[in-house]
Amino acid sequence: MAVLVINAGSTSLKVSVLEEGRCVAKEAVERIGAGGPPDHGAALTGVLPGLMAHPVTAVGHRVVHGGERFSRPVLIDGEVEAGIEALIPLAPLHNPANLAGIRAARAALPDVPHVAVFDTAFHATLPHRAQGYALPAALVEEHGLRRYGFHGPSHQLVAQRAADFLGEDLRDLRIITLHLGGGCSAAAIEFGRSIETSMGMTPLEGLVMATRSGDVDPGVLLTLLRSGIGVDELDRLLNRESGLKGLCGSSDMRDILARAGEGDEAARAAMQLFAHRARKVVGAYAAVLGGVDAIVFTAGIGENAAEIRHRIAQRLGFLGARLDEDRNRAVKLSDAEPVAEFSAPHSRCRLLAVKTDEAAAIAEAVAAVVGSAEAVKEAPPIPIAVSARHVHLTAKAVFALFGEGHKLTPKVPLGQPGQFVCAERVDVVGPKRSLERVAIVGPVRRDCQVEISRTDEFHLGVDAPIRGSGKVEGSPGITLVGPAGRLTIEQGVIQALRHIHMRPSDAEAYGVQNGDFVEVAVDSGGRDLTYGDVLVRVKSSYALEMHIDTDEANAADIGRGAVGVLRPTEASARVLRKKA
Repeated sequence: MAVLVINAGSTSLKVSVLEEGRCVAKEAVERIGAGGPPDHGAALTGVLPGLMAHPVTAVGHRVVHGGERFSRPVLIDGEVEAGIEALIPLAPLHNPANLAGIRAARAALPDVPHVAVFDTAFHATLPHRAQGYALPAALVEEHGLRRYGFHGPSHQLVAQRAADFLGEDLRDLRIITLHLGGGCSAAAIEFGRSIETSMGMTPLEGLVMATRSGDVDPGVLLTLLRSGIGVDELDRLLNRESGLKGLCGSSDMRDILARAGEGDEAARAAMQLFAHRARKVVGAYAAVLGGVDAIVFTAGIGENAAEIRHRIAQRLGFLGARLDEDRNRAVKLSDAEPVAEFSAPHSRCRLLAVKTDEAAAIAEAVAAVVGSAEAVKEAPPIPIAVSARHVHLTAKAVFALFGEGHKLTPKVPLGQPGQFVCAERVDVVGPKRSLERVAIVGPVRRDCQVEISRTDEFHLGVDAPIRGSGKVEGSPGITLVGPAGRLTIEQGVIQALRHIHMRPSDAEAYGVQNGDFVEVAVDSGGRDLTYGDVLVRVKSSYALEMHIDTDEANAADIGRGAVGVLRPTEASARVLRKKA
């Protein structure tokens, strides 16, 4: 598949053609509307002839803000265009240009599918506690005030490349990614899912950037407004005149490093503040993750500025991240070698520089959406099963709770072959309250696991992360009470990630793979709902079935016999698998 990738800025247009992830042609246009082409349509018309030597089968568009509506890459139609236009107030510097590129490209190439890939989509998995601002609920509701995050394709791509380099499954790792360029953002990625990121409702929040301020005490902004500065002027100040430029007069880190080396104090202060803020976020995200396996540096500064990598990484030994100065200075990334390690051989947490390629990430997402849209047209509905709160136990835990040598008693077979609800029950005792007579699901497992809903989480008084089954590391513990004794487990309480069990033949029919995340639409007669972020689990011993918890089922009034359908325009926003 040849994918035309369009990245439209306010006064620029970057266009490239990728075949199987490899760039075969690219063009760039600057000064649109300011001495160059009059608009994006004219700019695109000017560069397309030179790119059409490669027959394009799909077009991918980078769109900065997807709001709450667009949590996955999506095929573009008139309704999607209108949705992107409605989000302009959340990204006034970006979405208008993105939309102009979409309209120009759809007019020039009307016979191929166009896909919008959103900067915010990868961060749709942020838990509620990471999305919110501590503002009055009425204002939050009225204005859609919440944190979205940006640079999603880059964070997702470099995390996958890091996992490939380490020879690990991304779903087994905790990674902090630092996208350090003109715009800067960090992400905490737990087992393949973004659970925290530094940019918020707009790209202005977070780290110090080239011309953006990043985090500022809101009291500073109030002081400036009261001094007589206007809202538009404040907008320009924070987005275009602050950050590195505001600190020392230059927005280019290369110039700042050169000036700092010559003794320029303003440049030195800017460099130190930039690195300090980034290092502070790394420490915070390590706490959010409960540990970290790798810290990834990417984008223009992260890939090329050894001194900045040194300043950020030099005091992270407490995380097990130990810098090797020689390896850091020797980092040189290329398309052939997009990953370089600069941690010491004995470093428990790996330090990596990884080359990002947002065009390749967008092309991969486009291929997944277009391919899945074709694959699921004739696929059958998926049966839905509601998983009430339950406990999985180890053999040792069974003995502790029910007596030495006790074996679980199968009572009710479940949809997945070999699994059953047991006759035995346990009480689950949390810091706040207890849940009595909670079901046990057999057979015994390697680790104890307590799966609860969000309602149960508040009832018990625990902070249970959303995890795939078996991913219990760093989750809270709890006390279990059985007829023969009490057992306190150190970890294992989770909210189960909604998921679909499939056989390999099912996965082929739906055009998905193990580890993909999809969307499933449910028609429940008045409370229709589309579930996003649904994990696909593929194994020959599985039976086709989607599992959701009681809260999720109640939201759509789901009962026995319910089925769901993969949404063909938004299904399979696939975890990137491109090997480094």
